[in-house]
Amino acid sequence: MIRAKNLGIWMDHSNAHLMELTVTPIESKTINSRFTHEAKEQSLSKSENLMHNKEQHQQSEYYKKLGEIIKHYQDVILFGPTNAKIELLNTLRADHLFAKIKIAVKQTGKLTENQQHAFVREYFSKR
Repeated sequence: MIRAKNLGIWMDHSNAHLMELTVTPIESKTINSRFTHEAKEQSLSKSENLMHNKEQHQQSEYYKKLGEIIKHYQDVILFGPTNAKIELLNTLRADHLFAKIKIAVKQTGKLTENQQHAFVREYFSKR
């Protein structure tokens, strides 16, 4: 029997902590959005419209990077304190490549790395 590939992603608009559930300790990887607070301040000083366009473009790149990783899994939990996880889910649902991937969303607060790992273990242990 093939074991399902499970992935937990704690995310906000700035970065995502990807945690692949394995038998041994969880492997973690971080992906950062290129739209930082400094970039926002710099763009805003030039033009608010420019800032919003730049932010949308960089958020789209961020979600695309995450999508490239997610498509290699069968079961994914997106969790975190902001709406970024819902925005990502909506982006993924618009693409038929993600139709067979089970993707769930849970609201959480800021969590330490150990709390994130515990959350992912607990979520997939109930399945």
